Amino acid sequence: MLPPVRAGNDPSSISVLCVDLDGTLIKSDAFADSARALVRHHPSALLKFPAWLAQGKASLKQKIGNTIQLDAAQLPYNRKLVQYLEQQQAVGRPIYLATAADASIAHSVADHLGLFTGVLASDGTTNLSGNKKLAAFRQHFGDNFSYIGNARVDLPILRASQQPMVANPTFRLRAALRRARIAPVRTFTEQTSPLKAWVRAIRIHQWAKNLLIFLPLLLAHVRDIGLVAASAIAFLSFSLCASATYIVNDLLDLDADRQHPRKRRRPFAAGDLSVASGIVAVLLFLATSAALAISVPHSLARISPGYALDRPYRFLVWLAIYAVSTLAYSLYLKRIAIVDVIVLSGLYTVRILAGSAATGIPVSTWLAGFSIFFFLSLAFVKRFAELESLSNRGGTIASGRSYHISDLEQLRTFGSASGYVSVAVLTLYISNLDAAQLYRHTHRLWLLVPVLLLWISRLWLQASRGELNEDPVVYAITDRRSLLLGLVVVAIVLSAL
Repeated sequence: MLPPVRAGNDPSSISVLCVDLDGTLIKSDAFADSARALVRHHPSALLKFPAWLAQGKASLKQKIGNTIQLDAAQLPYNRKLVQYLEQQQAVGRPIYLATAADASIAHSVADHLGLFTGVLASDGTTNLSGNKKLAAFRQHFGDNFSYIGNARVDLPILRASQQPMVANPTFRLRAALRRARIAPVRTFTEQTSPLKAWVRAIRIHQWAKNLLIFLPLLLAHVRDIGLVAASAIAFLSFSLCASATYIVNDLLDLDADRQHPRKRRRPFAAGDLSVASGIVAVLLFLATSAALAISVPHSLARISPGYALDRPYRFLVWLAIYAVSTLAYSLYLKRIAIVDVIVLSGLYTVRILAGSAATGIPVSTWLAGFSIFFFLSLAFVKRFAELESLSNRGGTIASGRSYHISDLEQLRTFGSASGYVSVAVLTLYISNLDAAQLYRHTHRLWLLVPVLLLWISRLWLQASRGELNEDPVVYAITDRRSLLLGLVVVAIVLSAL
């Protein structure tokens, strides 16, 4: 039973304000968020989906809503719209939350905001959307209502509304409003540009990690256009696969990200991109990545027949190993202390091995040993920086991790030691006859030792001071001194040839 409509002394003096939920009051879709959370926390429930759906969409929403409880406080609200609703409530205007989402979610949102006179929502039998929502409005309010929506399905309601308003309107709704010659009284837009959102979601800056694919080619000092082309295709394939895994990780960690001071601004957590679009992007990226991986040996054989691969699809195997390992990391392994950093460091080494598979150039034991310890140090510093940030916020336990604030000193010891061991491996390589086979002036390579010691020591010093971004890759490609030291490394290597 809805509460009576009151607006000052004269109920007819002001229209009832009805507000949609999905895409309007919140920038995400409550049903998609609930379904994602269900798959994340109760994957066995997928087996019940066909039976639930057979009972109708409203029943499906109710079943999911009864199984998963979304935290209304963490949903990505349209702040401009919330402010407007607060103003309308202050002047005594009756406000109703009217949504096709299940009633359990709608009431949770209404209780959290404390702005609504009542709630109209799907009830397990009726999916309150489109014309059904309009019929409910006329039943309860007659023609004395105004509506705020965002999608094409809201057009009949906006046409009947005394004051049609929109929030983050879709392209289809904007086009339909123009055709119907309906001019919204107010528009509440709070969305990031889709292009900017996708650039952030696929994390193009993280593609810098995949430059490791070129390392076997560069260190072998082989100059062949076919090998360069094969490495470039492998780089693009690996980057698309990596972006797909980043999206999967963001979708799986949506709840935790919304509670994080920085990660809550990620496109999916902030509602700038929908869960459905993320799933489509993952499938598209993985399909394109696999197609490129299959083309690597054929491109190499066509451009440089002399370098045809004996095991043509070994790169595809390493790509699959990376994808499976990353998925396992996102689902489970990242919650196991120490195991998570070992897996992270291993994923860097996998990139080098993938580059070797794409070109047929073997990876030396020296390079493998150096990369394991060097990237283990970077993985430790990433966890250390996260814990340091948590400590500064007054937290004690990292959400979704198995680390405590008390682990800071231990992580610092592990990480700095790993970095220095990688430099020790480098010194052993320079002293070995293997280096003399590739470099005429091996003694010049000793200059690499103080440069790497400087960078690793500075990295950990800044992390200890709380001055390091939680991602060391971002630090490496944005820090001027790091970029300068990188140029010095290149100059030293070239001078030793």
